[in-house]
Amino acid sequence: MADTSAHISTIELDALWDEFHRVVNMNSEELAAWLRTESAGEVSETEPDHSGTRLGRHVLHILQKRRTDLTDDDIRVMHKVVDRVTDQRREDMEPVAGQSTWRHRLMNMGHDPLKPPRDSGR
Repeated sequence: MADTSAHISTIELDALWDEFHRVVNMNSEELAAWLRTESAGEVSETEPDHSGTRLGRHVLHILQKRRTDLTDDDIRVMHKVVDRVTDQRREDMEPVAGQSTWRHRLMNMGHDPLKPPRDSGR
């Protein structure tokens, strides 16, 4: 594993990986496009590598990694995203409409509440 000194077992990491990919139901292309759209202003646009929130960019970076390449920081972000999405969506994760600001906040973390969860069989 790359740079992982966190005290997390392989079993715990496998479970976190699966849960992260269950709640992050946008693929890397969808998330990258969303982050660019969200960052585009009326008169200016940010550079693609600086689009979206720091958390959203980190989620995108994790989606492009293999499990064996995760760092301690990646693991912390994965826990944060799982906790935040689960707090706001609860356990069922069924597609549901809500206020656009709520949806956009979740989409910044790679979760579109209008989409079904991704299969965790990665």
